[in-house]
Amino acid sequence: MTTDDTSPSGTTSAVPSGNQRRKMRSAARFYAVQALFQMEVSQQTVDAVIREFEEHRFGAHYDEGDMVEGDPALFGQLMRDAVNWQASIDQMTDRALVAKWPIARIDPTLRALFRAAGAEMTQSDTPPKVVIMEFVDIAKSFYPEGKESSFVNAVLDHMAREARPEAF
Repeated sequence: MTTDDTSPSGTTSAVPSGNQRRKMRSAARFYAVQALFQMEVSQQTVDAVIREFEEHRFGAHYDEGDMVEGDPALFGQLMRDAVNWQASIDQMTDRALVAKWPIARIDPTLRALFRAAGAEMTQSDTPPKVVIMEFVDIAKSFYPEGKESSFVNAVLDHMAREARPEAF
């Protein structure tokens, strides 16, 4: 972190470096997948889950290690957009899936991942290739031994070409 921001009182405050901001954005995406999964299995509201993650998960310290600080603005935006646009994101995901595997049949973690990625892809100006790369990395963290990351890459590529064809 850099400390070159000076407050009106003359004290310096920590301003995240470019690399730190990138890590915080990546963490926000990861937390959004976890939070969307949690919402689906626990029937909690989006506001309750956002509050829980921001208060208890972002930067939390555990015996096993520390949680990364997430970008609260990106996290909140992904969560709200995923919930508000869920029907259209799910329809776009369905079109990217094989006919025998509608979104309702896929693993709930992957469903959460597709919703978060779809929200960022359709509701932000983040380049689709960045969204794909970030969420494929998240898939690798959830499924380190499996082929899910290749599956995620293929589905997200299809979704991106539908949502933002001008980017390709």
